[in-house]
Amino acid sequence: MPTELRRPARTFTIRQLCQEFGCTPRALRFYEDKGLIFPERDGMNRVYSYKDRARLQLILRGKRVGLALSEIGEILDLYELGDGCATQNAISLAKFRERIRALESQRRDIDMAVDVLQEACARLESQLKQTRPDLLEQPVEAIRPRRPRPGEMRRAG
Repeated sequence: MPTELRRPARTFTIRQLCQEFGCTPRALRFYEDKGLIFPERDGMNRVYSYKDRARLQLILRGKRVGLALSEIGEILDLYELGDGCATQNAISLAKFRERIRALESQRRDIDMAVDVLQEACARLESQLKQTRPDLLEQPVEAIRPRRPRPGEMRRAG
């Protein structure tokens, strides 16, 4: 690759990456422990490369869509195969489609749960309109009966 096309040898501190990506130093150290990023050391300080930054970006995207760290690691490691990322892309595509199916299934489950809750709310609201309309707009704290404290029942009797 011609030198002018190469990315400069810029490095990043843990603080810079945490600020850029909104994560904690602990998370970056965890990803390092899991073998997902490989910062160099300058004494006690971690020094992150562009490659580490790109890997972190992919880790966080994968986490956001619900991929397991093991799946993310597998995808990241495929970059090193030297096949123009063909294997990495094919595996990623398969995993992404699998994740989409799982999320669509969860969405159907959530939609069904919301429907059940909305039907229950409508039934309960109808019953309360007939029996105790004053309770419809009250906050839970105002409706909930006060429980006697231990010993109060003995004194009352």
